Amino acid sequence: MNSAITLTLPGWQGAGTSHWLELWERTLGFERVQQHDWFAPLRGDWITRLEDVILSKDTVRPFVLVAHGLGCHLVAAWAAVSCNAARVHAALLVAPPDVGRPDFPPEAHSWRRPVLTRLPFAATCVGFNDDPHCSLDAGRRMASSWGAHCVELAGSRPQLETGALGDWPQGQDVLKAALAKRQPEQFNESREPTWSPKN
Repeated sequence: MNSAITLTLPGWQGAGTSHWLELWERTLGFERVQQHDWFAPLRGDWITRLEDVILSKDTVRPFVLVAHGLGCHLVAAWAAVSCNAARVHAALLVAPPDVGRPDFPPEAHSWRRPVLTRLPFAATCVGFNDDPHCSLDAGRRMASSWGAHCVELAGSRPQLETGALGDWPQGQDVLKAALAKRQPEQFNESREPTWSPKN
């Protein structure tokens, strides 16, 4: 969807120069929603910042949201309270963490009660079978609550975090599929059946 404005939403601690989101911004022209504090993220502040950025765009062009980690929960929390959610065409939610885990960072305490209501726009949720921050069961439950289609990738979560996958071309394929409103099962590296919530 070439006419859309694509906003990137990093998670806790932001995204550094080798992060796939940073590389997508550089090569694909996506725009980051800069938060005031990446290390002590307050949910209300992050929601307000996303709303401000969307309101600052005086355009009828739709938005695409590309989120990673805690940024996925930002999408859900913002969509539940914003009057501008209808301006979003689609969202890609990559590796949302299980915020109820005992090892969830205390700095992100305001996110411990996730918003688990159906998103008012199309969404694709990408999970990893080796994600230390979210089990597949927890990922399935979140995606089902959000009404998101899901794709499961095997053995690449740590590499994604460290930047070893570069600009993550497989993720770009999943995004293209999501924007084309196609099911992204063909991108499942594990060759196992992908998990997809019942809508």
